[in-house]
Amino acid sequence: MDRSPEAPKLSVIIPCYNEKERIVELVNSVLAAPIHPKEVIVVDDGSTDGTRELLAQKVEPLVSKVLYAPLNAGKGAAIRRGLREAHGEVVIIQDADFEYSPTEYPQVVDPVLDGQADACYGSRFAQGWRIPGAYWSNLLANHFLTWLSNRFTGLGLTDMETCFKAIRREVFQSLELCEDRFGIEPEVTAKLAHSKCRVLEVPISYRPRTHAAGKKIGFKDGWQAVWCILKYR
Repeated sequence: MDRSPEAPKLSVIIPCYNEKERIVELVNSVLAAPIHPKEVIVVDDGSTDGTRELLAQKVEPLVSKVLYAPLNAGKGAAIRRGLREAHGEVVIIQDADFEYSPTEYPQVVDPVLDGQADACYGSRFAQGWRIPGAYWSNLLANHFLTWLSNRFTGLGLTDMETCFKAIRREVFQSLELCEDRFGIEPEVTAKLAHSKCRVLEVPISYRPRTHAAGKKIGFKDGWQAVWCILKYR
């Protein structure tokens, strides 16, 4: 249950899997983000590294809800689980890896709160596609997937794969999402386009992490994204 006496403007869904080194810091940063009131929903996707114990001891007292999946089902499954519990005017997804900064919520969320759009994407590439520290393979894959998605949706995005998708809650909950893993990104985009939703983009910053530091998306996820773009076209 949301602990604010007011209805929340924003619901932040944090899917996490094996993030014990950074989950508490991330949650504190989300709570300090400059949009109020908000609810924070953490969905643990079957972590095995001690993340669940940290959530129970240090995070549950701070946030609106912590949900625990019995097994690792994937980011998409975790987002769907959290979305069912969301009550804010707008929903945004916050990956637990801290590659995206919660301090930038207003620039992504405000266009939706103000009625300018049904969804606003925070683009890592709106001001150029060179990102220090990012894998070239990931950059090329992101650009190809965004181009392919645009061919079918007509949205003209620069970053379809961004985590920072702020979407009006009623719209988000109406999309009937199916994908369990990272395929949820092209699925959401395709279904927003099918629904004739107004989608904007704004620039955001991005701090990529390496596979050694815990980055989880890989080559197979790229092929799955291609399949999902074609599947939901």
